[in-house]
Amino acid sequence: MKKKIIVCGGGGFIGGHLVKIFLEQGHQVRAVDRKPQTAWYQRHAGAENLTLNLQHLDSCMTALQGADECYNLAADMGGMGFIENNKALCMLSVLINTHLLVAARALGVSRFFYASSACVYAAYKQTETENPGLKEEDAYPAMPEDGYGWEKLFSERMCRHFMEDFGITTRVARFHNVYGPFGTFDGGREKAPAAICRKIINAKLSGNHTIEIWGDGRQTRSFMYIDDCTKGIQAIMNSDIIEPINLGSDEMVSINKLVDIVEDIAKIKVVRNYNLDAPKGVRGRSSDNTLIKQLLGWAPDICLYDGMEKTYAWIYDQIKSGTSKDSIYNIG
Repeated sequence: MKKKIIVCGGGGFIGGHLVKIFLEQGHQVRAVDRKPQTAWYQRHAGAENLTLNLQHLDSCMTALQGADECYNLAADMGGMGFIENNKALCMLSVLINTHLLVAARALGVSRFFYASSACVYAAYKQTETENPGLKEEDAYPAMPEDGYGWEKLFSERMCRHFMEDFGITTRVARFHNVYGPFGTFDGGREKAPAAICRKIINAKLSGNHTIEIWGDGRQTRSFMYIDDCTKGIQAIMNSDIIEPINLGSDEMVSINKLVDIVEDIAKIKVVRNYNLDAPKGVRGRSSDNTLIKQLLGWAPDICLYDGMEKTYAWIYDQIKSGTSKDSIYNIG
C-alpha cells in the first residue's frame, strides 16, 4: 500500500538514502531538514523538500501534516570528535524527538520510527577491545555516552511511553556506525570509515604517506554499510518489535585493521602517527545480532571490505573533482 512518508533528517546521510528508496517504492515522500537545501547530502526532485527546524513544535506540526508514517533521523551529531566536544548541542536534539512525538499524537500518525544509537550502551560494558557484542539489555543500568548517549536513551523512553500511554506505534533501532557514499567525510563531523578513507586518499594524492590515527588504533568497533541499514530500518518499522533493537554489523575490527583494509583498497602503505590525546570513545564496541536474527532473520549482506571499497571510490571521486567540503549534496 502506498503511504505518505515523512523523513525527518531527510537532508542527512541515512535520511537521504531512505528518501530515495521510498520514492523508488512509489510512496509519497516529504523530506525535512534544518540545513539549507543546497547543503543536503542528497536532494530528490520527486520528494516534497522542506527546510524546517524540528526543535520547534510548530515546525513538527507542519512537517507531519497528512503523514501516515514518520521516520525520525534528525539530530545534531557527528563522529566522536563532534560528540565529545558538543555535548550540549547533542542533548538539544531531545527537543526534536519530543516535539515530533507530540505532533504525531496530535495528527494521528500511525507509525513512528526513532533512530537511536549504540552510544546508549553502558560504558562499563565497553572497557575491553575484545568486546563480546552488546546485547539490548546492556543499556541498563544506565551509563551511556555523555551528552549524545543520554539524549538517545531518554528519547527511546519517550517513544516507549508515548506508545504505552497514547497508543502511537513506535519502533526504535540502535544504529552501530553506519557508513557509505553520500556521507560526511571532512569538516569535523565525519566518522572513522570516511575519515580514514579521506586521510589515505589525501596521502596517496599528495605523496606524503603519513596519517594521524586517533588513539592507539587498537580500539574496536563494528561498521554497517548504508544499504544494510536502510533494509533493516524498513524491516523493524514493519515488525511487531516494541523494544529497542540493535541494527548493526557484528564484524568487529580494530581501527588499525580498518586502516589495513583501506591501505589495501588504495594500494599504498602509510606511516601511522597515533594521537593519544584525540577523542577516541569507548575501548571496544560491537553489535550482538542474536535478537534481530531471531525475530526478523536480518543480517548484513555487505562485508566490511566490500562496503569500504564502495565508500573509498565515492570519496576519492569527490576529492579528485574538488567537491570536498563540510557537506556534499546531490540533486537526484
